[in-house]
Amino acid sequence: MDTLLITQQDLKQIVARVGIHALMDGLLHSLERALQEFDETQTEVRKREGFLLEAPQPGVLEWMPVMRKGDSVTLKIVSYAPANPRRFGIPTIIANNSLYDVQTGHLRALVDGVLATALRTGAASAIASKYLAHPDSRVVGLVGCGAQAVTQLHALSRVFGIERVLAYDIDPDVQKSLPARVAFLGLEVLPAPLEVVEAQADILCTATSVEVGAGPVIRGTALKPHVHINAVGSDLPGKIELPLAVLERSLVCPDFLAQALVEGECQQLSPEKIGPHLVELAKEPARFQAWRQRGTVFDSTGFALEDQVVTEVLLQHALALGLGTVVQLENINGSALDPYGYVFPRPGLEVAA
Repeated sequence: MDTLLITQQDLKQIVARVGIHALMDGLLHSLERALQEFDETQTEVRKREGFLLEAPQPGVLEWMPVMRKGDSVTLKIVSYAPANPRRFGIPTIIANNSLYDVQTGHLRALVDGVLATALRTGAASAIASKYLAHPDSRVVGLVGCGAQAVTQLHALSRVFGIERVLAYDIDPDVQKSLPARVAFLGLEVLPAPLEVVEAQADILCTATSVEVGAGPVIRGTALKPHVHINAVGSDLPGKIELPLAVLERSLVCPDFLAQALVEGECQQLSPEKIGPHLVELAKEPARFQAWRQRGTVFDSTGFALEDQVVTEVLLQHALALGLGTVVQLENINGSALDPYGYVFPRPGLEVAA
């Protein structure tokens, strides 16, 4: 049985032939529809589990599973190693997404998850912002200018008429490099002090590698009354980006409540102070429309449903374009009763010395 491998070179071809904007637009459409149609009796999502990594800074290697009953399981294996860019010149987040047949357990596809994770994280924030941010939002503030900042801004630019971007990072070199990395968007991106970013942003995205116990990363005392915050960086117990006072005066919407209570900004709140999760928001946006004039927070910890959607979107493009490499990875082409039959001659036959 065949397994389709989608590598970084295949993804490069998809972007070149489909276009990065069309790819993001298609993902936004597919993810919003998946959220609106989500049925927990048909799709089972588990919260993230994993192992601690040994590193100069705390890191993790985790798995995120989701099952579409009667069809497939999507499993993302993802590592978070904040020292990667500085020590090895590779991304903080490295991942691969795999797709399995639920009838047989057969691995149908294996896809690079680095680009996929960045795309789906940006798309989820943009969808939450569509429902929660002020409709006339024009200024985006970025706190943390690493890889996630690129797709946060890209996705938001497909939903809002952004006129100005203010960016802050504790690493001056990372802050300075962001305008070149997002030049394809044609937006004015200005490095700015943290207090300016906070005071002027209509939509504020925090996407940092702050260490456990070292947050929050913003002061939150001079925010606009209607500011919407996409809090992206909190993904470990004890790791937070936002002050409790900001959460307490805002409508806080987690992507996946069971996970956000353990790893997200929601770990600072009692359950009764937490607002609708992303699926509720997508299904009934009119219920929360009044909050677009007030302070809101999207607590993004990563939702395995997003990984399922982005994996399927990338596979659809690969198949349509004839990309990917077909391999026979699993040793299942011999006798179902003889695990050795495919790798050496049958018993009773002479085996060469």
